[in-house]
Amino acid sequence: MDLLELILEYHKGNERQGPGSEEATLKALSYIPYLNEETKILDIGCGSGGQTITLAKNTAAQITAVDMFPQFLEMLMKKSKEYNLIDRIVAEEMLMESLTFKEHSFDVIWSEGAIYNIGFEKGLSLWRKYLKDNGYIAVSEISWLTGTRPDEIEQYWVNAYQEIDTIENKLAVIEKCGYEIVSHFALDDKCWIDNYYQPLIDNSEAFLKKYNYADEVKEFVEAGKVEADLYNRFKDYYSYVFYIAKKK
Repeated sequence: MDLLELILEYHKGNERQGPGSEEATLKALSYIPYLNEETKILDIGCGSGGQTITLAKNTAAQITAVDMFPQFLEMLMKKSKEYNLIDRIVAEEMLMESLTFKEHSFDVIWSEGAIYNIGFEKGLSLWRKYLKDNGYIAVSEISWLTGTRPDEIEQYWVNAYQEIDTIENKLAVIEKCGYEIVSHFALDDKCWIDNYYQPLIDNSEAFLKKYNYADEVKEFVEAGKVEADLYNRFKDYYSYVFYIAKKK
């Protein structure tokens, strides 16, 4: 069974495909001035669009949302109709490493819990050209909250994502890629547990049943439960951190 298919099926019923919250989106948005009906926002790796809808409801901007999964984009456009935002949200199926927009097209680039798919530094470097001069970028990225941490959690995340690093080092990467730091803040427990892990765990039995308790599906679900358990035990040491920066 294809891993991407499992990831899609497991997450598509969830409001969010990664840790986050409406409150965190709005807090990040509060650092970006001068948003109006002329503003163009690009939401990269939008998933089913939890944050896209929040951005549309709380700004007058035109929003282009991109994701590699058409199923997620369909869910986003369904929500857009429900909230009467269909005239301000455009969804496009696209890979984040091969965007086809013109350079200097957007005032703001947004990406929640998705940049890790191509790597933090690569994403920041690659996407910069699509920003207008003095445009803003807001991304959430898994980061260490402390200088040292227990070996168990260190090994888990280094194996899962080699670019995990301290906030200080992430800020240095942002500046290296041609941005000026505006602000940053860590996501809280609610973003991880209430909005991400718990809904997945609650749905895990139905998901297993759908696939007739196939061994590879059991392993997939168990891996998710292990990750949730690690977060509960070691959440003082890491989180997603929202980074807001301005193109130099």
